[in-house]
Amino acid sequence: MTFSLRQMSIRTRFGLLALAPLLLLVTLLLFLPPDGVERAEWAQFIGRFHLLSIHFPIALILLVPVLEIAGRIRRFPDLRASVDFLLALATFSAIVALTLGWCLARSGGYSGSLVTQHMWGGIFVAALSWLCWMLHGRFLGQRLDFIYAFGLVVAVGLVSWTGYRGGQLSQGENHLTEHMPTVLRDWLRLPQEDKGPTAAASTSFFTICVEPVFAGHCNSCHGPSKQRSRLRLDSYEAVMRGGKHGVIVKAGNPQGSELFHRVTLPAGDDKFMPAEGKRPLSADEVKLLELWIAAGASPSLAADAIKGAPTNAVSTVADVTFEEIDTAAVEKRRAPLASAVAQLQKRFPDVLEYESRGSADLVVNVSLMGAKFGDKDMAALKPLAEQIVVADFSDTAITDGSAAFIAVMKRLRVLRLMHTQVTDTTLHMLGDLNQLESLNVFGTAVTPGALEVAARWPKLQHLYTGETKIPADVQVSEAVRGKLVF
Repeated sequence: MTFSLRQMSIRTRFGLLALAPLLLLVTLLLFLPPDGVERAEWAQFIGRFHLLSIHFPIALILLVPVLEIAGRIRRFPDLRASVDFLLALATFSAIVALTLGWCLARSGGYSGSLVTQHMWGGIFVAALSWLCWMLHGRFLGQRLDFIYAFGLVVAVGLVSWTGYRGGQLSQGENHLTEHMPTVLRDWLRLPQEDKGPTAAASTSFFTICVEPVFAGHCNSCHGPSKQRSRLRLDSYEAVMRGGKHGVIVKAGNPQGSELFHRVTLPAGDDKFMPAEGKRPLSADEVKLLELWIAAGASPSLAADAIKGAPTNAVSTVADVTFEEIDTAAVEKRRAPLASAVAQLQKRFPDVLEYESRGSADLVVNVSLMGAKFGDKDMAALKPLAEQIVVADFSDTAITDGSAAFIAVMKRLRVLRLMHTQVTDTTLHMLGDLNQLESLNVFGTAVTPGALEVAARWPKLQHLYTGETKIPADVQVSEAVRGKLVF
């Protein structure tokens, strides 16, 4: 007795066709789970359609038991005729939504148990939908009514649970109870909504004033379930550790801190944070971050240590001013630089960008290139030197041989030379950088002999000299000492 595909019913053929991608998705989730890393833009773009596609299979799966029950009423016997088609459609649409969901989770910076549970829930929903489809009618020569009915009940429950976990990913873990009326909360015997930390929980400025800002605006993208740019903001240690692009908080230096820079950009800027669609920080919340960083960004700073800090910093969209950007004027200012910018971006991808959406000033960051970037590569920056206002050469192979190229960047405000081979010679050659506000020579061979040049920079606010040959008790003028950060 031989067996062939021709002998299979159409339902069985399509059932096997649906089973293949479902098994592939199981394999992908097992061996390529979400790991918190952001990947190709195309994958992220395609994955965003998960939110659009997911509601279709949910509606179909919830509709099937309604038709099954109503179809058993004498007046509506024909309702059950469409169940087989709905189950097939639910199965295939669930597989499409699962595929898009995997693309989003794998490439969008998600990780943690919440997204993993959500994805496994989706796979089990699709599997149950497939099983119910196969059991509906005749399969393997028998009708398994009980298993079919039980599968439908479990599928409905699993759809609800999986959808709830998805809501926690996108709206926050307490999204269903966050705005629950007090009467209903009392009736359900739920604890009252936490309005913020109390003195009993902590007396630190970070816990009482700063942490709630992150919780309200940032943790949905930079928390335990999702870490865009490998950055978490749900604990003090995570904040100070930074992310893929390095440290985001420079203790004592709000203006040199990437965190403060991002939340104070014009709201229409591509790099403005929180990202588009999220509620911006209020003016008071921004001020809290600035004061905390300026005071040293300590986890133990007393809550009442900063006089004049805003209280009841409630964020509203009205607090934020949205700056209009004249794109034509911006393009006109950038036009003379276009060719040189394109050439540099082609040679060194991802190291050059405009300071903001409305600016023609440039930011250079070659720190991620490490030892691959050295003195011989500095010449490539010369055509754009006068437009560079922030430069980060940390962890590269540059030496004092690069000082002459840096010296022509007359508009530099921030310069980072951490863990490079520069010495006092470089600092003396940079004495004419009159716009310099922040210089970081952490982990270099700089000695006290270079400090005399600090007095020549009129706008210098901070000189980071930790792990150099400059001792903490170095003898310098009070004006210079006030700028040193060890």
